Amino acid sequence: AATSPADWLRQTGLALDPSGFIAVHPTLESISSPSVFAAGDVAAVLKYPRPKAGVFAVRQGMPLANNLRRSLLGQPLAPFVPQSSFLGLIGDGDGACVASRGAMALEASWLWTLKDHIDRTWMYGYQDGLPPPMSTGGMGMSGDAADPPPVALASGQEALDALSHASMRCGGCGAKVGVSVLNRVMARLREGSLLPADPPAVILGLDAPDDCAVLAPSSLASVHTVDFFRSLIDDPFVFGQVAANHALSDCHAMNAQPIGALAIAVVPYGLDAKVEECLFQMMAGASRTLSEAGCSLLGGHSCEGADLSLGFAVTGSAPAEATLKKSGLLPGQSLILTKPLGTGTLFAANMRGKSQGAWMAEATASMVASNRLGAAILAEHGAAACTDVTGFGLLGHLYELASASQARVLIRMGSLPLLRGAIDLVGQGIFSSLQPANLRLKRAVANEKEALVHPAYPLLFDPQTAGGLLASVPAQQADACLQALREAGYAGAAVVGEVLELLPEGVCVPGLIECQP
Repeated sequence: AATSPADWLRQTGLALDPSGFIAVHPTLESISSPSVFAAGDVAAVLKYPRPKAGVFAVRQGMPLANNLRRSLLGQPLAPFVPQSSFLGLIGDGDGACVASRGAMALEASWLWTLKDHIDRTWMYGYQDGLPPPMSTGGMGMSGDAADPPPVALASGQEALDALSHASMRCGGCGAKVGVSVLNRVMARLREGSLLPADPPAVILGLDAPDDCAVLAPSSLASVHTVDFFRSLIDDPFVFGQVAANHALSDCHAMNAQPIGALAIAVVPYGLDAKVEECLFQMMAGASRTLSEAGCSLLGGHSCEGADLSLGFAVTGSAPAEATLKKSGLLPGQSLILTKPLGTGTLFAANMRGKSQGAWMAEATASMVASNRLGAAILAEHGAAACTDVTGFGLLGHLYELASASQARVLIRMGSLPLLRGAIDLVGQGIFSSLQPANLRLKRAVANEKEALVHPAYPLLFDPQTAGGLLASVPAQQADACLQALREAGYAGAAVVGEVLELLPEGVCVPGLIECQP
């Protein structure tokens, strides 16, 4: 059967041959678009038509590489003239092989041994026969290394530096960010007075050369939490703010004061100058957020990786009797949410180019806003249970409250605060990649059939980054609490439901959450 071209070739705008393959000169350059090259089964050399066979694709590899170099150096391209016939070897599946060349053909078992030898020799060149992984194509680590390739020389010193960093990167401690880069980042943070001050509880912190941070013992309960994720924002400074805010939020939800944080930072591979700037900006943003929370940066660990990522292990303290837990719901209490929902669908849409700038600015401002003041206001108004709404979505975290308290709760769908654009985007079927996993908890909804008709229903499962606090407060305190929250800057705060009843001990009800459209 003849080889068929891929459908997407017609969408490239490149000239195609009558069969639909990319039409190229003998130099493998497109006949319609200079500097665009094609080789292998996707291409058709108009001057030398040949069948679609692996031998031609393989032998075009070196001419293609050479012509790419010539193109970059501004040199004339060299034509490639393929052979007119070739030896074809096809195994029959029974230990024999069919060989063909032109009009001649032969089948024999010994031909399979020949084919196997040829295949293994060819594969060796792409496996064990490759240069050592750390090789940089002639550019060694010592001063007497071979001369760099002409293409790299023509591109300048920065290209040479980039090539020297492009070899396979090590794992383990070989993946750590270099000490000189770290020292420069820390010096810049200190010179800019960006690092948070150490509270009295910190005995040994970031300025000490010791292996661990040391905190003074306290009569208060010790609170510990950790959060870590890869960046969803291009600006490393803002990402640092969001990551720190997200990690601190667990402490705020429990009405605890953060004391110190250990950072885990992952910076993409690159030149030292770019790694330094990226790490500095990210930690500067994080330090600002930690400072505002009164939390010291105790130290941490940094390494190279594929994606910019940041997380913190946070230690806090609080009087044991004052900590807010998930198990404190009481009948008749109002449920208050301090921030609007929708960051999951908005950032999923942004990755697809389907969001709007104003929507993203609003979502980013919401993620940067701290839950510190909100937690204090909730506590002042008699909050009995609290959690922060993050990756499991509003419904997932509400279910944690309800199950821990053995309570049935009501959510008023029409009262949910939503970020601009969120309803539009879920209406288009745009969801976070975590949404399907969160949807598995729909069994907790007692009246799913009625809830499904509300357009905001999918946003109950939308994973939030640095989301708001969800707390129960006495119904008579709800209005005053809401007013205080809004005056403190939580414009989207809303009463979203209430606690219906506590279930008798030992009674198990799968649908603990009722949704009122």
